[in-house]
Amino acid sequence: MTVHWRLHKEECARLAEQMSHIDVLNQFPFTFPVQPLAQNDTFPSPRCFFLESVKLHRKGVWKSECICGPEVTSVKDLRIATEWNMGSFLCPCTEPENPLPIPLTSWEDYYKWRLLPFESPVAVLLHWPLTLYHCLQLSHVQTSGYDGQDTLCIHYLGPEKELLQLSVFGELCALFPGVRLYIELVGPAVPKSRDGEVINVSSYAHCSDESCCCKSSIGSKDLSCSAVTFRLRKGLYHKRYNDIVKDAKPHLILAPNAGVAAYPTWMPTIEMIKETGIPAIFTDFCEEAAHLAISCITSITGQPLRVPIQLNPFRQPIAMDNNALCLPCYSNCFVFGM
Repeated sequence: MTVHWRLHKEECARLAEQMSHIDVLNQFPFTFPVQPLAQNDTFPSPRCFFLESVKLHRKGVWKSECICGPEVTSVKDLRIATEWNMGSFLCPCTEPENPLPIPLTSWEDYYKWRLLPFESPVAVLLHWPLTLYHCLQLSHVQTSGYDGQDTLCIHYLGPEKELLQLSVFGELCALFPGVRLYIELVGPAVPKSRDGEVINVSSYAHCSDESCCCKSSIGSKDLSCSAVTFRLRKGLYHKRYNDIVKDAKPHLILAPNAGVAAYPTWMPTIEMIKETGIPAIFTDFCEEAAHLAISCITSITGQPLRVPIQLNPFRQPIAMDNNALCLPCYSNCFVFGM
């Protein structure tokens, strides 16, 4: 240990600094239960246990949130899971009652705007669209690359479980009222049989109240924008880019939970993004993963980041299962961009 100290001294100091931020990472306003597994518990993972504790395990849009969920390739229709499986007072199933306060900067802001109690676990799934919203704010798309018209195009790289949770992205219509969103979902996890498929999300995910207006034709379709339109693209982004941009170039490239340092295939993609000059935002599970990713990105671009590393206020509030690191890891935890 002492002999090799000079080799890992800097790394150990960095990890120690990151460990000192644990309390900040765990600061959430929520009151829903997150309990440790008992030794004799039969659930296959802590996330399964959490979902069972809130009576959502293997239900509706929550099915793919744990290891018990289906594989993307086994699902015939990616639009099937549209149910929150909870009462209307616990989930955003209709238009917001109040105009959007600009900008939302925390889960507390969002829950108050949507009139949700902090016992509602919807943030566990809504971290996907809220992270996208936050990244658009960080990239200043609305004041620079975005021309103020009624369309916004995003290239979303490396989707996995999101492919089975597309209905929660209907919340983007509340976050971007009057804007039509086009999102290209590009990555190896897209099934080959679905390459090129177009999916329109034209309603909010539904609550379980039979009398709620989200079940009616008015409540389900009267969105502030026409729809969120997804197009699925199988493959690596740098190999598909020329085909994708034949229709339109994106205002933003987003790569959630990218793992840039772990996957060499990111290198040619980053080279290509550098050449396009299009704003690109990455997120990662923990600060160390983000630090390593930044080293990779800057070694390729030779330039400092446009968006320095920062904690994502809309990170998922449930820590990752089977985390091999001693550091706390959350989906979409840290944000940085080029």
